[in-house]
Amino acid sequence: MTRLWRICGALLVATGTIMGALTAHLPDAHFADGGRVMARSAMDMQMWQGIALLVLGLGLAERTNCLFIAGGSGVLVGTLLFCAGVYNTAFTGHHGSHIAPIGGSILILSWLVLAAGWVRRS
Repeated sequence: MTRLWRICGALLVATGTIMGALTAHLPDAHFADGGRVMARSAMDMQMWQGIALLVLGLGLAERTNCLFIAGGSGVLVGTLLFCAGVYNTAFTGHHGSHIAPIGGSILILSWLVLAAGWVRRS
């Protein structure tokens, strides 16, 4: 599982770098009203969570427990949902239902689960 986190973390950072270039260089016509700022916020979140997945994958290799697996997997799923929802709104202007808030909630819960895993380990 930690290998998957490292791979996905690297892919999140790579695509986040692409999204950073797009948000910096695409003409305003490609974004919905206020979309450039939204896309930049999603890209920031994507980059931080991608780096976190890399660190989790490196730091927890061979030493996982059920809380770490649930938390790390939730970080991945939450990041994908949150960023996809925000990017969709940023580029189309259409809110993708509750995708971003659900993803954000999963992220928050996942980090709390990871914290519980570290408390339990100590």
